[in-house]
Amino acid sequence: VEKSSELPLDAKSEFVDFQWKLGLAASCDSCRSLKYPYVAVMLKVADHSGQVKTKSFEMTVPQFQNFDRQFKEIAAAIEAM
Repeated sequence: VEKSSELPLDAKSEFVDFQWKLGLAASCDSCRSLKYPYVAVMLKVADHSGQVKTKSFEMTVPQFQNFDRQFKEIAAAIEAM
């Protein structure tokens, strides 16, 4: 996972936006070969003052699938409350 910015999150942060795109790596430290698919993710979060900060990172497709599975588990837990 490659980090492009640091964003400390706390319970007072508000999720603003989530974007993703699928790409093919031309070069990558953790990829086994070129043309390896990856998912680029960009999150926007507002802090307690309303200032929006962006957090972006890249994941392999299996990492993204695990990320998606975890969000589904979170949603199911919230719905069960």
